[in-house]
Amino acid sequence: MKKGIIAGLALLGVVALAATGCSGAADASNKGGSGSNGKVITVGFAQTGSESGWRSANTESMKDAFSAKNGFKLIFNAADNKPENQIAAVRSFINQGVDAIVIAPVVTTGWDDVLKEAKDADIPVILEDRTIDGSSDLYKAWIGDDFKKEGETAGAWAKTNLGDKATNMVVLEGTTGSAPAIDRSTGFSSAISGTQIKTLDSQTGNFTRADGKTVMEGFLQKYGKDINLLFAQNDDMGLGALDAIKAAGLTPGKDIQIVTIDGTHDGLQALADGQFNYVVECNPLLGPTVAKTVKDVLAGKAVEKKQTATDQAFDQEQAKQALPTRKY
Repeated sequence: MKKGIIAGLALLGVVALAATGCSGAADASNKGGSGSNGKVITVGFAQTGSESGWRSANTESMKDAFSAKNGFKLIFNAADNKPENQIAAVRSFINQGVDAIVIAPVVTTGWDDVLKEAKDADIPVILEDRTIDGSSDLYKAWIGDDFKKEGETAGAWAKTNLGDKATNMVVLEGTTGSAPAIDRSTGFSSAISGTQIKTLDSQTGNFTRADGKTVMEGFLQKYGKDINLLFAQNDDMGLGALDAIKAAGLTPGKDIQIVTIDGTHDGLQALADGQFNYVVECNPLLGPTVAKTVKDVLAGKAVEKKQTATDQAFDQEQAKQALPTRKY
């Protein structure tokens, strides 16, 4: 971003976002925005894709926060969960000369070159939802959920409820190489360490219902009634697995206990209905915090490098209480 724009931003100040993600007023004609001299702030957002209900809620939150009325022009790209598509989108944002880039990285690796290009172009990068393995100097901040803690919370439930008896578990992992898949596995494994829970199999379901169903069908064909516990690393894979479990003549929530992560409306409904046994939340409503961070960075303000959302966890009764007002 040009020095003159930064100076203008510092002069005018930054309007703080409210919890709803709304601040100021602007439109595409650059009138009354919260950028410098009324200039709309152009942001490129490289989303992973649309693989789940969680992702849809996250995208909607981002679009609402980076709206014209809040002083932004958003250039949105969904990579269909393909890292090469996402990197190409970021390069396109750089070539377009956007003011800032926001990325929800599909995988943790392979980012150094393109982020160095953004840094050389003086375009700040904010990571949203997922993290990367690259140098922290290549991005200004990360805003997301504590995936390892989510795994630990899910594992703690399994330990408390099943850890003292022989329990055979299968795992539906998220996208291979993604931060949530890696961290949730680490957290869950640490929490059940020393228990009698044994992992029969663990495969990726790519965070989708379709793949969750397909992989669970394979698990059931191979292990059948030996499976006592399913850990699905997101609600959608767990929901897909329900169809496979029912088709096998088994009762989800009883014959096979199920713990998932996300806390979507559909996931909590399955919990309320007794088909899931425990759900750990992963808050997707990150847009307002990301938008405020972008404005602060462009205004030259210091920002927290790591900003973590608050997550809850639900049993059946808590799910019933939460459902009437659930936003996603």
